[in-house]
Amino acid sequence: MSQILKIGHRQITKDNIFNLLKEYKLIPQLAREILIEDAIAKIECTPEETDLAKQQFCQTNQITSQEQLQAWQKQQNISNEQLEQLILKKLKIQKFKHTNFNNQLQSYFLKRKTMLDKIVYSLIRTSDSGIAQELYFRIQENENSFADLAREYSQGPEVQTGGLVGPVEMNTPHPKIAQMLSSCKPGELKPPARIGEWYVIIRLEKLIPVKLDEAMQHRLLDELFNIWLKEQIQKEVSFQEEPVETVETVEDDYWAKT
Repeated sequence: MSQILKIGHRQITKDNIFNLLKEYKLIPQLAREILIEDAIAKIECTPEETDLAKQQFCQTNQITSQEQLQAWQKQQNISNEQLEQLILKKLKIQKFKHTNFNNQLQSYFLKRKTMLDKIVYSLIRTSDSGIAQELYFRIQENENSFADLAREYSQGPEVQTGGLVGPVEMNTPHPKIAQMLSSCKPGELKPPARIGEWYVIIRLEKLIPVKLDEAMQHRLLDELFNIWLKEQIQKEVSFQEEPVETVETVEDDYWAKT
């Protein structure tokens, strides 16, 4: 049994490494890295692109001098060669995303837009259905403001903000609340609805439509890339048992365990 690696009291060998990868659910992560390497293997980068990627890397990590860069490398235990490979890999991945998914951005954005739009809404939650009905009518009849009643009666963290929540993306609230809000117009008050243990009253205050700006393009390219990668892992990863050489070996192993 040849030793590959020792971690604490455990010896990682070629005989147990596969079972350990399965046990700690590391196979998808390993497959991800291998499939990415294969996908970007033929991508070429110009010296100008590489230099710009290095500059962006330093800006992202707030590195402004060679001394700071060396200190960062020491802290991360990364050699110059490893750093070059890291930066180049990220650059190639970005080029792969743009080459393969740019033409899908507009349609994917339109598909996701409803859940990406931001909202500001007011919320009161209570475990008492009778109180929920009373508060709803008091707000509806303008007897009290939503904010005042939320501060007095709501039983969640929104009590600190007078019931006001947001701005958040439409996919952030509880799915049932998001569904209710998606059909609201700004200023519309929804009657009490039961969600789990709570009775909730909500009012949409503001809808903030999302735009396909540069930041959103980067985010959606990441999403499309991860969708593609997940599909590749499901398609490409398979387990193959090693062939058994002889019947006697199987029988010997069986009796050895009994």
